[in-house]
Amino acid sequence: MAEQRVGLGFDVHPREKGRELRLAGVAFEGEDGLAGHSDGDAVCHAVADALLGAAALGDIGRHFPDTDPSLAGIEGLELLIRTVAVLADAGFAPVSCDATVICDRPAIAPRSDEMRERLSAVLGVAMERVSVKATRPEGLGLSGEGVGCLAIAAIS
Repeated sequence: MAEQRVGLGFDVHPREKGRELRLAGVAFEGEDGLAGHSDGDAVCHAVADALLGAAALGDIGRHFPDTDPSLAGIEGLELLIRTVAVLADAGFAPVSCDATVICDRPAIAPRSDEMRERLSAVLGVAMERVSVKATRPEGLGLSGEGVGCLAIAAIS
């Protein structure tokens, strides 16, 4: 059996009017997007950090710095595709991931399967190995002001 490793990732972005909200590559119409050098997809960023952490390869800021103009506006799924390639170059592959989105809005549950499908396709794992769920911050921040995501990923 191949060695298994586990990594943890976290990302958070404030809202920005005039941008499209994308989480796990899924567009949420009618919601303000997230600020950032990229598209601000907190789910993809947290999963990427979890994968890189599992391989002890640093974080997405190291591999895809916000000082690189070629990455301006890059979609979260594209960053995740590139992260999976970095893992492959180091001899690793994703096995599973679990992401918890932290926000008051939008509602995640109605779109969680769509989000899981997008992530599983990019990670190259069965959808049954990808979980996306949500929790509300219960008045402790991010009350419409932003979106955060905590992710854990296993690689081998």
